[in-house]
Amino acid sequence: MTGESASGASMVSVVIPTRNDAAMLAACLDLLSRQTRPADEIIVVDNASSDNTAAVCSAAGVRRILVDVPGIPATTAAGFDAATGDITARLDTDSRPPADWLERVEAILGAAGPLSLVTGPGEFYGGRRWIRWAGRHVFLGGYFKVVGFVLGHAPVYGSNFALRRAVWQAIGGSVVRNNAEVHDDLDISYHLRPEMAVIYDPALVMGVSARPLTSWPSFRRHIRMSLVTFRVEFKEEPPLRRRLERARARRSLEAQRRRAGTDDGG
Repeated sequence: MTGESASGASMVSVVIPTRNDAAMLAACLDLLSRQTRPADEIIVVDNASSDNTAAVCSAAGVRRILVDVPGIPATTAAGFDAATGDITARLDTDSRPPADWLERVEAILGAAGPLSLVTGPGEFYGGRRWIRWAGRHVFLGGYFKVVGFVLGHAPVYGSNFALRRAVWQAIGGSVVRNNAEVHDDLDISYHLRPEMAVIYDPALVMGVSARPLTSWPSFRRHIRMSLVTFRVEFKEEPPLRRRLERARARRSLEAQRRRAGTDDGG
């Protein structure tokens, strides 16, 4: 049986894709061990690391699965496939979850529908102050605003989001898994269906490393991956058509709910 504990409460899984980032992973796992609402399972998806990632996982007592296909899309998807919880939360190795992160994620999704996701912003650590400020307000602020406009709903942020099991069961077969140049969080966001709801909670803040923003090659790679991701998504479904179809679908769903409410009241 998956999804619920013996007491009937929701089970919460945590998925962390990683590659040769053992020190950051150890810090992340330590913070997860201090959660006010402990994870029911933690899955580290190891993308062919050559450092001591295996030893870190063993010391923390978490499940480690191996993925040879290069790239975060394949790694994240394998973790979601393996997760058994009704709720699966997604972190990066450099994420620094506050002690009540899983407790709040469970509360938010527990009060939402079965086709819900929750995400929040990042608070950058490391690097210079102006880099941290730009990361929060320009890099992430732009991501949520620009991508949110393209999608017609909030996107999920890979270092800080969670979804209900039913969401992954519906979209897991269609997400990109074999292109290492695709951002998995943007790809997941693009594949969400009209009846699925992304809850953006500005107070659900996650500590994330500023290291992707501290060098031009790293920042340029992120921009290149974003362009590749948009090209892949737009080829599959043009953004204007996506928005129009989802707007029509949402109106239809709302009409069905109103009719159901009228029938119940009658």
